[in-house]
Amino acid sequence: MPEPVKKTVSAFTKKPKTTEVTAGSTAVFEAETEKSGIKVKWQRAGTEITESEKYVIKTEGNKHSLTINNVGKEDDVTYAVIAGSSKVKFELKVKEPEKSETVPPAGDAPAPTASESPAPPVESSQNTEVASADTQAEEPLDPIGLFVTRPQDAEVTVGGNITFTAKVAGESLLKKPSVKWFKGKWMDLGSKVGKHLQLHDNYDRNTKVYTFELEIIEANMTFAGGYRCEVSTKDKFDSSSFNLTVNEAPVTGDLDIRAAFRRASLAGGGRRMTSAFLSAEGHDEGAEFDFSSLLKKRDSFLRSVNRGEAKSESQSDVDVWDILRKAPPTEYEKIAFQYGITDLRGMLKRLKRIKKEEKKSTAFLKKLDPAYQVDKGQKIKLMVEVANPDADVKWLKNGQEIQVSGSKYIFEAVGNKRILTINHCSLADDAAYECVVGDEKSFTELFVKEPPILITHPLEDQMVMVGERVEFECEVSEEGATVKWEKDGVELTREETFKYRFKKDGKKQYLIINESTKEDSGHYTVKTNGGVSVAELIVQEKKLEVYQSIADLTVKARDQAVFKCEVSDENVKGIWLKNGKEVVPDERIKISHIGRIHKLTIEDVTPEDEADYSFIPQGFAYNLSAKLQFLEVKIDFVPREEPPKIHLDCLGQSPDTIVVVAGNKLRLDVPVSGDPTPTVIWQKVNKKSDLVRINDDSMTPSENGSDLNTDNKLLFESEGRVRVEIHEDHCVFIIEGAEKEDEGVYRVILKNPVGEDKADITVKVIDVPDPPEAPTISNIGEDYCTVQWQPPKYDGGQPVLGYILERKKKKSYRWMRLNFDLLKELTYEAKRMIEGVVYEMRIYAVNSIGMSRPSPASKPFMPIAPPSEPTHFTVEDVSDSTVALKWRPPERIGAGGLDGYIVEYCKDGSTEWIPALPGLTERTSALIKDLVTGDKLYFRIKAINLAGESGAAIIKEPVTVQEILQRPKFWLPRHLRQTLVKKVGETINIVIPFQGKPRPKITWLKDGQSLDSKDVGIRNSNTDTILFIRKAELHHSGAYEVTLQIENMTDKVAITIQIIDKPGPPQNVKLVDVWGFNAALEWTPPQDDGNAQILGYTVQKADKKTMEWYTVFDHYRRTNCIVSDLIMGNEYFFRIFSENLCGLSETAATTKNPAHIQKTGTTYKPPSYKEHDFSEPPKFTHPLVNRSVIAGYNTTLSCAVRGIPKPKISWYKNKMDLSGDAKYRMFSKQGVLTLEIRKPTPFDGGIYTCKAVNECGEAEIECRLDVRGNQHLSKTLNCNSSASQALEWNLKRRKLKKLMKDNFSSFRSLVHLQSHLIYVN
Repeated sequence: MPEPVKKTVSAFTKKPKTTEVTAGSTAVFEAETEKSGIKVKWQRAGTEITESEKYVIKTEGNKHSLTINNVGKEDDVTYAVIAGSSKVKFELKVKEPEKSETVPPAGDAPAPTASESPAPPVESSQNTEVASADTQAEEPLDPIGLFVTRPQDAEVTVGGNITFTAKVAGESLLKKPSVKWFKGKWMDLGSKVGKHLQLHDNYDRNTKVYTFELEIIEANMTFAGGYRCEVSTKDKFDSSSFNLTVNEAPVTGDLDIRAAFRRASLAGGGRRMTSAFLSAEGHDEGAEFDFSSLLKKRDSFLRSVNRGEAKSESQSDVDVWDILRKAPPTEYEKIAFQYGITDLRGMLKRLKRIKKEEKKSTAFLKKLDPAYQVDKGQKIKLMVEVANPDADVKWLKNGQEIQVSGSKYIFEAVGNKRILTINHCSLADDAAYECVVGDEKSFTELFVKEPPILITHPLEDQMVMVGERVEFECEVSEEGATVKWEKDGVELTREETFKYRFKKDGKKQYLIINESTKEDSGHYTVKTNGGVSVAELIVQEKKLEVYQSIADLTVKARDQAVFKCEVSDENVKGIWLKNGKEVVPDERIKISHIGRIHKLTIEDVTPEDEADYSFIPQGFAYNLSAKLQFLEVKIDFVPREEPPKIHLDCLGQSPDTIVVVAGNKLRLDVPVSGDPTPTVIWQKVNKKSDLVRINDDSMTPSENGSDLNTDNKLLFESEGRVRVEIHEDHCVFIIEGAEKEDEGVYRVILKNPVGEDKADITVKVIDVPDPPEAPTISNIGEDYCTVQWQPPKYDGGQPVLGYILERKKKKSYRWMRLNFDLLKELTYEAKRMIEGVVYEMRIYAVNSIGMSRPSPASKPFMPIAPPSEPTHFTVEDVSDSTVALKWRPPERIGAGGLDGYIVEYCKDGSTEWIPALPGLTERTSALIKDLVTGDKLYFRIKAINLAGESGAAIIKEPVTVQEILQRPKFWLPRHLRQTLVKKVGETINIVIPFQGKPRPKITWLKDGQSLDSKDVGIRNSNTDTILFIRKAELHHSGAYEVTLQIENMTDKVAITIQIIDKPGPPQNVKLVDVWGFNAALEWTPPQDDGNAQILGYTVQKADKKTMEWYTVFDHYRRTNCIVSDLIMGNEYFFRIFSENLCGLSETAATTKNPAHIQKTGTTYKPPSYKEHDFSEPPKFTHPLVNRSVIAGYNTTLSCAVRGIPKPKISWYKNKMDLSGDAKYRMFSKQGVLTLEIRKPTPFDGGIYTCKAVNECGEAEIECRLDVRGNQHLSKTLNCNSSASQALEWNLKRRKLKKLMKDNFSSFRSLVHLQSHLIYVN
């Protein structure tokens, strides 16, 4: 039978139909769906339609409509509407307008489009704004949440102003609530305040209401959209959403005759420009002119104007709101056309809100709150209460129905409550939610709050020069997190000049200042919702220091001249001048800039190079000058015999001392003369006169290969760092890269046969100073410290001009300079540090050559301040040799914590303060012992931490060390003024405070006798006495008396303790009488009442058959009772428990004899019959049958047996018992015995025996089983045979069961039927 085909169910209850309209008019297609909330799509020629001025798409519940304005010939195509899997097609047929100029009646005329109606005056938009503002002011008070009045939806025309107002009740608030305005979901309007946006707030002290206003000035189209107002206090939060609609300004342009006559192209989306009021900016120069259209439109326009003027007078009293409120939706456009309504959509929105306000919900008893907030990762429950507990509820998220998926969403229904639980909320759950019951909806918005963002790597302090780039960097716990930057408490934003630039790179956040100025100095803060980090920026004016100036040079022809200078800034550029003109580099003149060193190199010097050279750093008022002198070598006639002569004074300068900077090259040209040519000898004169270089050939080999820094060694002419070059008329002494060891007096000696000449030249090598030793830190305060250091051991040959100090945080790698002006002193007070942060310091020494290497870092230190003095310092107690003091911690402890307190005392009349305790104490109390009785002492206390001692807290008046006599008195607690009742085994702990000085004598008595210390524990202190019994017994009951004695003064107090236990059972329980359905009982109170009053008795009864006890009376106070409502014919026993404050007795007293409730009426005596003996020995009624089976398939052996009593069955194979073999299963049901053999093999073949045994005898039966190999044919036949037998057996069994149910009435019938079953089988 073929399966029936399911009929497809459409989602539409009303389908749009093919419509024929006139060109230029409006076409409306309507559709209705089965359910509301279904998303509907409209298509035109297979392409989805998007909403515009041409196409207006509306959805109200389950009603959907498509309006096509200004229909043209190009709109004559096929349309479709789609809902889910249902799709309906329809057509729009457009016909040309008729030639007649008759005016259609007002009721039948289609609604004019925006292009056909005249532009409304500007006043109408203003009136709309006023109306919206009035509507907003008339909103009812909101009793839910924090808002008294919530901001409402509104409309405004482009260029108009509008104000949204929110009111918050402040009567229950301790301080002003925090209010934020948002546009969209996250745009905070607080940062957009300016020309077009203002925020206002005020507080009315009479009504105690906060008013917050959002004012939008000169609105434009971009201001339209959804807004949200959030208000929060310390423990409450509320929000309200509203919408702003911005309408375009009405067109008031002049008539453009060419635009009126022009036909627009149909290719641009199928839209026809037929209005006579189009702007000139939208002209299409290539279009055709249509004069007939202009004439028609002109007449139509005049008729509509005349009709509007006529109606405006007659219909001025009509309430359009009342008409729209009562009219069906299908008549809205007709009414709008009739009364000249231009903003129909805006009025319908407001009408919808009015209807919502008037209509009370019939489906919801309690709706969703306006908004909910939840932390990311947590769960939230959205709950509504419905009027009908059986109503179906749907939950929607952003308009889409929420489906059950895993444990994310949980739907619950508890009575009238419907709960949606959202687990593990993420940012994707931040959405709008709806609860739909029938046609009604309840809306809410869920805001998911992200977890706090922590700062894992804080900001670091920086010091820069003016104009340099500054980059602050920090690292947060989450990538792409939003942070807030502040400077001196003011939030930083991106300005038009891009002063500040914010950058994100993963978890790193950057604040970049491109060109820093002096005004940028201050404290910069980065804030997240989970942490704050502060760093300091110091911007100093640029100052350029000249470490090495250029020096005058004297060179000879074709030699090299090098001018070199060194400045403090590596990035500073400059120009070289020659006699005031800029030097242009070429092949012979080269200019270089490497790091801080600037060089001008002139190769092959000529006389023209002699001039004044200057170096000017760019951006600084510096001018470094030097002179280059050209040395001319003149050849004069000299007599043959001329003594040697050293011409060191040829330049007119003193050559005695030559200063060279370490690392620079020293070249000393010494002109000489003499004939014959003299021998030149150079010596370095110091503690040991060493021969450096001679030029004759009589030098010993041991003198060759010398270096200047080693003794008794010579230097070859062209090798080594220190060398001598010999020429005919001069000699040159050269030191490459001067070092400190090169410093000393050098002597040059000339010898020839005529005579000898010599001269001493002092060479002084100057360098930067050695680094100073590590500075020491002292006088550490809350944000300052004093740094001290010693001058460097070697000043570099030049006096130290000053020092530069740097600091850094211990865990940081960035050193920050603390001074730009050199420090002249050897001490400096560093300020503006952060308390609790560990810092290190280092120092540089500076001389005229440059800056030394940094000193080793100081020991780490932490700026902390000592705590303030302790508070509430008082004397707690005084005795003959002790004084007890107490105090409270200081109000300000600081970052260094608190190490302890120092307690000191001073005798009256003395100025010496003596420590009262050895070392520090961390407690806020102290007992000063071993004092002399009668002394008058002052006491003071100081708090100590890493920064030192606090101020002292002093007791103003002296304290006399003498016991104060105080009368003894007990302060008995209220609960001990009554009898104290305890159960046996409970712990007794009685604390009685007292007063009295000196320490009183305390005595405890019980019933006038002393207490046994082994049984009862007594503990006494200065202020109380304690009685302790670990495990209470009955003999502990009694009257206790405590005595307090000081000399002849005493005070007593008595305490009564009662120890109770469970009572014993009642005595002498008697069954007094039995009549009808009643039994009367009597008993006497128990012998042991447990030391407490018997509160009552519990009476229970039990049927003799079941002996299950049921309570008859509870808390029964009498010693006799009558038990009623007993069942006739039954016999009852009764038992009774006694009860006191401890509870029921452990055992109960039970009646000895039962109470028999006699039956009323005639008693039936059944006849006596002789019992028949049904026993019989086992007998097999159906034998075992020999079988042949196929190996691998389960098989069974069956037989039937009868016997009374039921016989015990045993199975055997070849006389072997099978009861313990798991391969065999035995069944026995109503005398039918079955042995199942699981997957037999040829080995399982043999003789099987079934044996039945009972007390009357035994019987056995056997058969043979053959197991064959597996063959397909025999297998098939055997299976068919087995199936036939099984089917026949089942039919017979069913027949027999029916027969057994209908006919058997006695045990004999059962035996007969069983025999019949076996016979039938």
